[in-house]
Amino acid sequence: MPDGPARKETPLSPRAAATRQRILDAALAEFAEKGLAGSRVDEIAERAGANKRMLYAHFGSKEELWMVVLERAYAAKRAEEREVEVQHLPPGDAMARLVSFNLRYTARHPEFVALLNQENLHQAAYLRRSEDVPALYSPIVDALRGVLARGVAEGVFRQGVDPMQLYISILALGHFYVANRHTLSTIFGAPLDTEAAIAAREAHITDVVLGYLRP
Repeated sequence: MPDGPARKETPLSPRAAATRQRILDAALAEFAEKGLAGSRVDEIAERAGANKRMLYAHFGSKEELWMVVLERAYAAKRAEEREVEVQHLPPGDAMARLVSFNLRYTARHPEFVALLNQENLHQAAYLRRSEDVPALYSPIVDALRGVLARGVAEGVFRQGVDPMQLYISILALGHFYVANRHTLSTIFGAPLDTEAAIAAREAHITDVVLGYLRP
């Protein structure tokens, strides 16, 4: 079980910052492929064109590197979420855009799905350590709250929908699809990671969500 505070980042020279970034990129790829337990520091270092001493100097341990990679993965998604503009759209179109964003982001970033699956196997032990957890709160929950309120006011959405529960449902409908795309493709005998397949899934999820919200 991890313990102790997260390591603080300090200003780095351009060369050191570039090395650190290469290590993070290599670690993301390695962790997504093999998980925390299956990844090896020497393999991450080799993939980054660095050495183990350099990796430990920047991150202290494999576990600390995992936590930084996880935080950055969340932060990257949250940054894109903040760019999703829905205030000017009618409630139904706004909800469809939020559904589309989540599915499309997940489909573009299967490594994010892999990291989350791994962290759940560890019962969020590393995420709970993070001092950045409050910043990882999804802005889309607030966007959903606003869209729901407008939809209720305009009579196109029913009342009493919990934004957090709706957010989790939207995530689940996309996350399961991407996380299980290989087995589902094999079972159904059709590739589910093509643009056509993702578009069909997007349309289905949108219909499910808007059908649930109908008064």
